[in-house]
Amino acid sequence: MSVKPTVVVTRKLPQVVEDAIAQRYDAKFNRMDVALTAEQMTDVLKHTDIVLCTVTDALRANVFTGTMHTKLLANFGAGVNHIDRVAARAAGLKISNTPDVLTDDTADIALALILMTMRRLGEGERHLRSGAWSGWRPTHMMGHSPRGKTLGVIGYGRIGRALARQAASALGMHILYYAPRDVRISDPATAGPGSAERVATVEQLLERADVVSLHCPSTPDTHHLINAERLAMMGPNAFLINTARGDIVDEYALTAALRDRTIAGAGLDVFEWEPTVVAELRELENAVLLPHMGSGTIETRTAMGLRALANMDAFAAGQRPPDLVEF
Repeated sequence: MSVKPTVVVTRKLPQVVEDAIAQRYDAKFNRMDVALTAEQMTDVLKHTDIVLCTVTDALRANVFTGTMHTKLLANFGAGVNHIDRVAARAAGLKISNTPDVLTDDTADIALALILMTMRRLGEGERHLRSGAWSGWRPTHMMGHSPRGKTLGVIGYGRIGRALARQAASALGMHILYYAPRDVRISDPATAGPGSAERVATVEQLLERADVVSLHCPSTPDTHHLINAERLAMMGPNAFLINTARGDIVDEYALTAALRDRTIAGAGLDVFEWEPTVVAELRELENAVLLPHMGSGTIETRTAMGLRALANMDAFAAGQRPPDLVEF
């Protein structure tokens, strides 16, 4: 590497983060703030020491062609399913991410989606804005109270546990959770509520939960984890929440389940083919749809950028990045 390593930042970041990067590196920023094409990304990888990438960068095997000059992909975000890690490793690249700092804000969005779906808040706002509201009446637009209901959390990492704590304390919900491996908790403050109950299978959780919230990573094993068969297990009064990754849910199967009232409703912050969303799904009143806002606060997006920068700094100094992703 040169004395001042070259860096490409693929999307616009909070100004304080861009300023810090510009001070320390020979940096180029994507001022258009549009995702790079595969050809553009390949060119970047051939001429840049470090690439600060995001979930919108489809770093599939085809971009790692020829000799790669890049040695670190500093990902802005916790999830790295948009990166072909096998191809990246074969090309000699390391990957870092930004875990932990987005936990609370993402859990907040999941909690908001629970309330929005169960209480029909999105539908109510659209009803008012359209001019259709004729005034209060006792049976108008009644929803469901979350209090005393069961929340099933699939994936019990930091975000899943944070949601469990919030739902139990603020909404009085009973917590079930499914985790394929024992949960590793380094800090007791990040544990779930003591009353949370672990179940052995996804199916047991789906059959018992009034609300199912997804917090597992996107992997080959979780692709379409929620499909038509499993949606049918939830029942007509159940709600699905997804703030994890879009491809965990079969979006066409979910659309059919919502249309046919196989389940009561869904709240989604992520989608299978982002930014494209199934057209029929966009029209359904029992679906609350957000544009991937989970970590979208000034505080958290800044913290994510500074954490990515810390990984870059360590790597440039010849040290192990603190958030190195193990393959």
